Amino acid sequence: MKLKLFRIIASIITVSAVAGVVALAIPANGADTTNTRYITVTGVGTISVVPDAVRFNATVSSLASTNAAALSSASKSAAAVRAALKDKGIALKDIRSANISVYPEYNWTQEAGTKITGYRASQSFDVLVRKASDAGTIIEAVVTAGGDKVQLGGVIPTTLNPAIATEEARAAAVANAKSKASSYAKLLGTSIGKVLFLEEQSSPIYSSPFPMAKAEADSAVQIDLGEQDVTVTITVRWALN
Repeated sequence: MKLKLFRIIASIITVSAVAGVVALAIPANGADTTNTRYITVTGVGTISVVPDAVRFNATVSSLASTNAAALSSASKSAAAVRAALKDKGIALKDIRSANISVYPEYNWTQEAGTKITGYRASQSFDVLVRKASDAGTIIEAVVTAGGDKVQLGGVIPTTLNPAIATEEARAAAVANAKSKASSYAKLLGTSIGKVLFLEEQSSPIYSSPFPMAKAEADSAVQIDLGEQDVTVTITVRWALN
């Protein structure tokens, strides 16, 4: 029985770029080109969108001489905040209790040491305003209803349905990958064929918005929505002709 020895010479070219990584494999004998001649690239697509909704946190807090009195006072303020949100058209499903707490407050002096000065009760809400343009008016209503017992924080512009932007980001990522693959193939004297492999390397990334809009001079509360970037990264492998 005779043994035949085949010598296969493979070259692999790896190019790192800002937008991704390119890898090329070409055998010297050109056999079985569909499986062994290919180019792999990473494509990135980013789409900027203006958020259409706003999330914010509201906390009511009350200090009293007993736990029960503090909780009762905070509950009344919380009920007033809920009523204000309802009057402004916020649905119950968009109001979520984030925290309820009751705890003693202390004061320390050198003469008397540590003494309880009262009890503080707090209740926090996470609120979703589905129409961003209404957010300023709704925040004003919450402050009016809660008075000095309410604190606001965590105002975050958000996108309710990022699916459309995600699809556009995927299309941009594919176009980016195909452009790079075609460019490298041309430089190497060949062209790309069918797609052999595609992988989305991670779930779409939604970056935090950054302020862009300016507050109007006659507006009491203005929410600057800024823009949110939706980014998709993919790896695609094309056969080489």
